[in-house]
Amino acid sequence: MTARESHAALRPARPEEAAALSALCLRSKAVWGYDAAFLQACRGELTLSAPEITAGGVLVAERDGRAAGVARLGVAPGGEAEILLLFVEPARLGHGIGRRLFAALERMAKDAGCSRLVAVADPGAEGFYLRMGMERAGEEASGSIPGRRLPKLEKRL
Repeated sequence: MTARESHAALRPARPEEAAALSALCLRSKAVWGYDAAFLQACRGELTLSAPEITAGGVLVAERDGRAAGVARLGVAPGGEAEILLLFVEPARLGHGIGRRLFAALERMAKDAGCSRLVAVADPGAEGFYLRMGMERAGEEASGSIPGRRLPKLEKRL
């Protein structure tokens, strides 16, 4: 862990943070240069609700008392876990926060007995997931943009 990474503490998200964490996801998505209409189309998929947070599996990376990143893991029957969200505050990109969140989700998946971790990622984020040891496993349809295909990545645990 680098000195920069050591300043971000990971903790479970709190239900009252749902709106702020959803806004963080949209700000982070915008770094890929998408216009307002595209981001509006993605809003539903990038919105966290208080009940989703209460159900568990949502982590916050906090630095200087503020959310610097958010990640959500879903665990499915059959030994598969899926990274449902992993976003870093744009000003904190390159500080190791995404790496820490990914490692925490990977540990959570292993602790849940999962043998595989998957992610359907924005094309701009594919390189990050490949650096985390995931491999390209095909494509899936976007849940937000009709006709758009997204890289599917996976990692054996």
